[in-house]
Amino acid sequence: MRYAFYTADVFTDQIFGGNQLAVFPDARGLSTEQMQQITREFNLSETVFVFPPQQPQHTRQLRIFTPGMEIPFAGHPTIGTAYILAAIGAIALEGETTAIVFEERVGAVGVSIRARDGRPVFAQLSAAKLPEFGPPAPPNPMIAALLSLDVDDVLSGADAPQAISCGVPFLFIPLRDRRALQRIRLDRAQWEQHFASFWAPHIYVFTYDAELAESQLRARMFAPAMNIAEDPATGAAATALGGYLGVRDATRDGTRRWQVEQGFDMGRPSILEIQVDKQDGAITAVRVGGSAVLVSQGEMEMPASAA
Repeated sequence: MRYAFYTADVFTDQIFGGNQLAVFPDARGLSTEQMQQITREFNLSETVFVFPPQQPQHTRQLRIFTPGMEIPFAGHPTIGTAYILAAIGAIALEGETTAIVFEERVGAVGVSIRARDGRPVFAQLSAAKLPEFGPPAPPNPMIAALLSLDVDDVLSGADAPQAISCGVPFLFIPLRDRRALQRIRLDRAQWEQHFASFWAPHIYVFTYDAELAESQLRARMFAPAMNIAEDPATGAAATALGGYLGVRDATRDGTRRWQVEQGFDMGRPSILEIQVDKQDGAITAVRVGGSAVLVSQGEMEMPASAA
């Protein structure tokens, strides 16, 4: 049986930038094992398989796989799938903004698709879960050893590392400057010994020393547990980063916005936009958005004995 697929670059408006994604718009008939095999065949950070929704008021059901596992939520697959389904006409656009809902393992994820001249140009997801704050981070000397950096490269005090999840747990590690971010060499032995079993095994490192005038942060993400050496754009992490930034922001009521650069050190520059709503000092909503571009399309033949 043949299954159509599309690929896109997400969190960029230029081909060969951002984070690569493969999407199967109609994955009915594929087993979990087959979806994992297909994901390993593409060997991208994530591949998405689209199914009819379980609840009729929702748009589609998504199953998201990394080469190592199925995951409950991911940002660039959510945004990229919305973009691809709109670009191929599988989702009808309704003027300048179209609201849809994806069913993911984390829950119902609302997505807003912006269009220009009848074509999608931007998508923004709303986190299904508000930020959950994990146990205390490992000590800074251990974190510095993980990153092959000096201890004074890692910030402390109010900007200390922190574990946060909006469906996928990340350890957020702020560094003093962009040069420290560029010097990172993840020590896999250190990760296996001290971080693999931590509540947040996925490592998100950032600095407030951004390159672009419009950006406030520069970031890198490493996920050995997902078989991802480094990710050029991580929407699930950006969602949880909204929690890190939001609780430190003095705003009590209103919306705060940040622009994050990621993937620049990999040659795949990505731009992620974060919005955090606060009321009476508490975070009430987190949104992450970005652009995407369609790259390719094709078909995969599944043997009759396997489909």
